[in-house]
Amino acid sequence: MTAPIANSDDAAATGNDTTGHLPPEIGQQILRAIAAVQYGSVEVLIHDGRVVQIESRRKIRLSHDDASRRR
Repeated sequence: MTAPIANSDDAAATGNDTTGHLPPEIGQQILRAIAAVQYGSVEVLIHDGRVVQIESRRKIRLSHDDASRRR
Protein backbone atom coordinates (compact mmCIF):
# COMPACT_ATOMS: atom_id res chain seq x y z
CA MET A 1 0.00 0.00 0.00
CA THR A 2 1.36 3.42 -0.91
CA ALA A 3 0.20 6.88 0.06
CA PRO A 4 0.19 9.86 -2.28
CA ILE A 5 2.72 12.54 -1.37
CA ALA A 6 2.44 15.01 -4.21
CA ASN A 7 0.32 16.04 -7.11
CA SER A 8 1.58 14.08 -10.11
CA ASP A 9 1.48 17.29 -12.19
CA ASP A 10 3.96 18.86 -9.76
CA ALA A 11 6.25 15.83 -9.96
CA ALA A 12 6.15 15.88 -13.76
CA ALA A 13 6.99 19.58 -13.82
CA THR A 14 10.10 19.01 -11.68
CA GLY A 15 11.24 15.95 -13.62
CA ASN A 16 10.73 13.58 -10.67
CA ASP A 17 8.86 10.31 -10.50
CA THR A 18 5.34 11.00 -11.76
CA THR A 19 3.69 8.27 -9.68
CA GLY A 20 3.43 10.59 -6.67
CA HIS A 21 3.50 7.68 -4.21
CA LEU A 22 5.48 7.13 -1.06
CA PRO A 23 7.44 3.86 -0.83
CA PRO A 24 5.85 1.60 1.82
CA GLU A 25 9.02 1.34 3.93
CA ILE A 26 9.23 5.14 4.21
CA GLY A 27 5.57 5.32 5.18
CA GLN A 28 6.16 2.74 7.90
CA GLN A 29 9.12 4.72 9.29
CA ILE A 30 6.99 7.87 9.44
CA LEU A 31 4.16 5.99 11.19
CA ARG A 32 6.61 4.50 13.73
CA ALA A 33 7.97 7.98 14.48
CA ILE A 34 4.43 9.30 15.03
CA ALA A 35 3.50 6.35 17.26
CA ALA A 36 6.58 6.91 19.45
CA VAL A 37 5.63 10.50 20.34
CA GLN A 38 3.00 11.14 23.00
CA TYR A 39 3.61 14.91 23.07
CA GLY A 40 5.72 16.60 20.42
CA SER A 41 6.06 16.62 16.67
CA VAL A 42 7.30 14.65 13.71
CA GLU A 43 8.79 16.57 10.79
CA VAL A 44 9.33 15.02 7.37
CA LEU A 45 11.88 16.76 5.16
CA ILE A 46 11.41 16.41 1.43
CA HIS A 47 13.95 17.37 -1.25
CA ASP A 48 13.13 17.07 -4.94
CA GLY A 49 9.92 15.19 -4.14
CA ARG A 50 11.68 12.56 -2.01
CA VAL A 51 11.67 12.03 1.74
CA VAL A 52 15.24 12.56 2.91
CA GLN A 53 14.86 12.91 6.68
CA ILE A 54 12.41 12.24 9.50
CA GLU A 55 12.83 14.28 12.69
CA SER A 56 11.04 13.55 15.94
CA ARG A 57 10.73 15.98 18.87
CA ARG A 58 9.36 14.72 22.15
CA LYS A 59 7.98 16.93 24.87
CA ILE A 60 7.84 15.98 28.52
CA ARG A 61 4.80 17.37 30.30
CA LEU A 62 5.37 18.07 33.98
CA SER A 63 2.50 18.24 36.41
CA HIS A 64 3.00 20.99 38.96
CA ASP A 65 -0.11 19.87 40.87
CA ASP A 66 1.86 17.02 42.47
CA ALA A 67 4.57 19.41 43.79
CA SER A 68 2.06 21.90 45.23
CA ARG A 69 0.23 19.15 47.17
CA ARG A 70 3.43 18.24 49.05
CA ARG A 71 3.74 21.68 50.67
